[in-house]
Amino acid sequence: MQFDDDARLDGSGVEDRRGGSRIPGGKATVGGGIVGLIALIMGLLFGVGPDQLGLAPTEEPVPTASTAERMQQACASGKDANTREDCRLEAVTRSTQDFWRQEFARRGGRYSPSTTVFFENRTNTGCGMATAAVGPFYCPADRKVYLDLDFFNDLRTKFGASGGPFAQAYVIAHEYGHHIQNLTGTLQRAQDGRQGPNSNAVKVELQADCYAGVWAHNATNVADASTGRPLIKLLTEDDIRDGLDAAAAVGDDRIQEKFQGRVTPESWTHGSAEQRQQWFYQGYRTGDMAQCNTFR
Repeated sequence: MQFDDDARLDGSGVEDRRGGSRIPGGKATVGGGIVGLIALIMGLLFGVGPDQLGLAPTEEPVPTASTAERMQQACASGKDANTREDCRLEAVTRSTQDFWRQEFARRGGRYSPSTTVFFENRTNTGCGMATAAVGPFYCPADRKVYLDLDFFNDLRTKFGASGGPFAQAYVIAHEYGHHIQNLTGTLQRAQDGRQGPNSNAVKVELQADCYAGVWAHNATNVADASTGRPLIKLLTEDDIRDGLDAAAAVGDDRIQEKFQGRVTPESWTHGSAEQRQQWFYQGYRTGDMAQCNTFR
């Protein structure tokens, strides 16, 4: 995965809360360890807001000028995205939103942007107080994607994914898939409380995987406003394999087998490893969001 060195980044799509939300004692004091694994098994991994765990809404913090300036100074160009993880995730956020903005316009609609929030340990969201234990998620109440960057280490060490830059990009693109669902009105279909392989909860997650694949198909053709050229210059077959591997690693069956020693399909909320790979590849193969109807 390679970015155009000359592209300009400005931090506008990212809110950096790292360094301002630490709790004495580290992650274990806010739901890490086995509590975090239980939360993951309950279905929040790559999911939608922590309000699903019954957490009360809280006041959202206002980012300080220093945190905004930190991202702007550290991540100024595509060259930075090729060398720094946080800059890479900012660039992926930018590419993803550029694609969906153009796709909505092509279809006669208007895209409303989201924001990726970097945090450590815990943070307030429009959906409640979130900890790193719940994994990356999208909050429909404030229309933001939340991510503790340490999750990517967990993706490799706890969930057995091969990792790599595009595995990270897949995570971001999946969460922005939920944003697209929120804008188009399909996200609410997951809120009926049902679980299982054929539940709306699973269908919503698989559609977000498919939307991530649609972005990946088009990523190297999306013109960046700063240069008129694609921000992402190159995606290789190895990159796509890393994305497929990450999708499989967070399948409900893989997670249940690893952390509870048995597979219980009746409690699935995100789909099996095979389903997640299948729908990501469906989006990548076709490049067409119309081919992502998992509700048929």
